[in-house]
Amino acid sequence: MEVETQDHGNTDVVGVDLGVKTLATLSTGEMVLGAKSYKKHEAKLSKMQWLHRQKIIGSNNWKKAQLQIARWHRKVANIRKDTLHKLTTLLAKNHGVIVIEDLNVSGMMANRKLAKAIADMSFFEFRRQLTYKCQLYGSKLVVVDRWFPSSKTCSNCGTKKKHSRSLSECLNVVSANLQLTVI
Repeated sequence: MEVETQDHGNTDVVGVDLGVKTLATLSTGEMVLGAKSYKKHEAKLSKMQWLHRQKIIGSNNWKKAQLQIARWHRKVANIRKDTLHKLTTLLAKNHGVIVIEDLNVSGMMANRKLAKAIADMSFFEFRRQLTYKCQLYGSKLVVVDRWFPSSKTCSNCGTKKKHSRSLSECLNVVSANLQLTVI
């Protein structure tokens, strides 16, 4: 299937830093909050699953409870997808170059304390959508190496620091990418 690409002529460069507290922090200073749909509906899902376990397997009430749980899971997934689609479309349409980090999502999911929050933000889905939307809207997606010390490098002078992670981390991703593209 072939899709016509749309060229908006944007030359703006934006760096995107994905996180657990905020879905994305842009190099422009904007912070985009994630929907955290699973966290909001987790108690309701837990209660419904507990009630489902109390039913006789194969009964009509068991089947109804199973459908009800499936509807809630679909609702949670749709909220997450909606947030990601809106953000990725906004980025791809309004910026000519988008810089993101290459995250080891499967490795991050191995941390059992952060896995639920990372899954709720859908980092890999964000990158997948951004990839095809950049092709669609004529933007350029640049993925910075995961081993690049973006959080340690000063965005102004380029020296390596050993402290504080802040908004400068996002700016470092952009400056690192610009240095790589110039070479």
